[in-house]
Amino acid sequence: MAARQYFAPNSVDEALQVIGRHGRIGVVAGGTDAVVGHRSGKSPLADAIVGIHRLQDLNGIKVANDGGLCIGALTSYASLLSSNEVLERYTALADASAIVGSCATRNVGTLGGNIVNASPAMDTGAPLLVFDAVTELRSQARTRQLPIAELWTGPGQSVVADDELLVSVTLPSLPPQSGSAYLRLEYRRAMEIAVVGVAVQITLGADGVVAAASIALAAVGPTCFLVDAAGNAIVGRSLDESSTAEAAAAAADAARPISDNRASENYRRQMVSVVTGRAIQVAAARAAGRTVNIPASQRWREATQ
Repeated sequence: MAARQYFAPNSVDEALQVIGRHGRIGVVAGGTDAVVGHRSGKSPLADAIVGIHRLQDLNGIKVANDGGLCIGALTSYASLLSSNEVLERYTALADASAIVGSCATRNVGTLGGNIVNASPAMDTGAPLLVFDAVTELRSQARTRQLPIAELWTGPGQSVVADDELLVSVTLPSLPPQSGSAYLRLEYRRAMEIAVVGVAVQITLGADGVVAAASIALAAVGPTCFLVDAAGNAIVGRSLDESSTAEAAAAAADAARPISDNRASENYRRQMVSVVTGRAIQVAAARAAGRTVNIPASQRWREATQ
């Protein structure tokens, strides 16, 4: 169905007024998911569309007072990849941003749109989870902060209310000797959707023992999700074949994959273990100060050299 009304507000307050009247379903930023969904017939365009591309207050990356990052919801993947802070400290997010869609998608698509779209196979979801990202949601009546781990409820579903707008995502500061990685199992390198995605964040102690670890999965459940048992399996231990295998097995046990035209349930579960082991290697190498080029999905072997 063709849209009957189109709005292009010039401020966040104006956008919230329009959204309050017409609902979140018509909000479009880069529009990459909306266009694909409409053309495929899976998600017809809403009767009212609110284009928020003019809201420059929601675009950009700022260093927070605690040393973390505040990322505006309209920040594109290309902008994330041009940020030294993201490239040097939040590497898993850079790994993910580098492989989202095509070059055109990365220049137009936004982080906020990816988050609200709530695809279980989204590439940025697992990295945001391991960084303990916090979202800021705003409506005319209130502003609230919500951990991203509490945002998604199912495929394409979230707790974002109809009158709310995602305005930013905050990444807490990271301790010294921290490293992260996101790896995606894919059949081709261009315009691919994850068969399995794994993000790992590791902090090493002075003795090289893992002081903290977080592991999250994508494309193997109804949402992207953290696997506490996998991270706990390597905390307090040196990273060797045994500890890595234990964490990888815990991740595979927690996976809840489905069978579809890209992979069977059994294949996905087995590959969770493989990809988790590789992601741990890359994150640990980066935490130790070694360079593993972005994206890790295509450069993970550098961690073993």
